[in-house]
Amino acid sequence: VQALFTSFASAQNQAGANAPKFGTGVVDVGYIFKNHQRFKTTMEGMKKEMQGIEQTLKSKREGIAQKEAERNEYNLGTPEYKRLDEELARQKADFNVEMTRLRKDFLKREAKVYYQTYLEVDETVRYYAQRQNIGLVLRFNGESPDPNRRDDVLRAINKPVVFQNNIDITPDVLSLLNRNTRAAAQPDSKQIPR
Repeated sequence: VQALFTSFASAQNQAGANAPKFGTGVVDVGYIFKNHQRFKTTMEGMKKEMQGIEQTLKSKREGIAQKEAERNEYNLGTPEYKRLDEELARQKADFNVEMTRLRKDFLKREAKVYYQTYLEVDETVRYYAQRQNIGLVLRFNGESPDPNRRDDVLRAINKPVVFQNNIDITPDVLSLLNRNTRAAAQPDSKQIPR
């Protein structure tokens, strides 16, 4: 394991070359989430699942619309109108309950994926920092702000890291995370323990 990390450390990115020297590093967690292979794959799968759920809900909405059209063929106050209206009210209520439940379940699962990934990132940053003798790692955003977007400009103004001198360990952390993703996909390979 130490040999794996030593060979990895010797191929360290130039953006983080000074991190061990200064004992301080910065990491762009947003960038890591955007480029973490397992996270992206999981989120793409969840997106496809949500599209399937939305298609099912769309079909049910169309069924309700058809039922409304059928009801509207009858005169208000007739027994058929009343029967279809009650049936329609039940279908709408059931639809709303199901839609709310499906969305809550989906958001809960999505939050769990984000949380588990964040824990993995946190553990990997800790692992990397301890092996590189880095005593402090700060979160930063490495994206350049768009001067035409107010929110980007405010984010840049309020960022906690104003300057960093080659202490960006983001590429190294991402490489470790993605290496572990590839290793997990291959049952015989060895992962770097955290």
